[in-house]
Amino acid sequence: MSSLPYAADAESPLKPAELNVLRSQYEKEGEYVSLQTKFNFAWGLIKSSQRQDQQDGVRLLSDIFRASPDRRRECLYYLALGNYKLGNYAEARRYNDSLLELEAGNLQAQSLRQLVDEKVAKEGLMGVAIVGGLAAAAAVGVGMLVKGAQRKR
Repeated sequence: MSSLPYAADAESPLKPAELNVLRSQYEKEGEYVSLQTKFNFAWGLIKSSQRQDQQDGVRLLSDIFRASPDRRRECLYYLALGNYKLGNYAEARRYNDSLLELEAGNLQAQSLRQLVDEKVAKEGLMGVAIVGGLAAAAAVGVGMLVKGAQRKR
């Protein structure tokens, strides 16, 4: 990786007690939850190491993104990060690229772009290897069937 600051949020979960503080505030406000409390809780969920929490965080941020146009910019990075952590790399890239269009110099977003690109390249190579392996196995299987059929003649 280059000299960009690392997108530390990608691998630094909140402690359960910290997340519980955010959850308590969110639940205490109930149906009248403020936008800031909702954002803070979503942020904490995104930073969680639990997949369900991350999914809930992306859902809450998506709600904020749709309902509050003036808060979209601040949602973009965490929507990108949440989707990255969930393995939704195309969505992560889409949100992150939108943020970089607004803030080309955003170092966290640049770092996250590198992480996404590295994952996509790594998983793409694994996918090619798996497909290649399956194709080779299929070719061997077909070859064995053809040999077997030729012997029966």
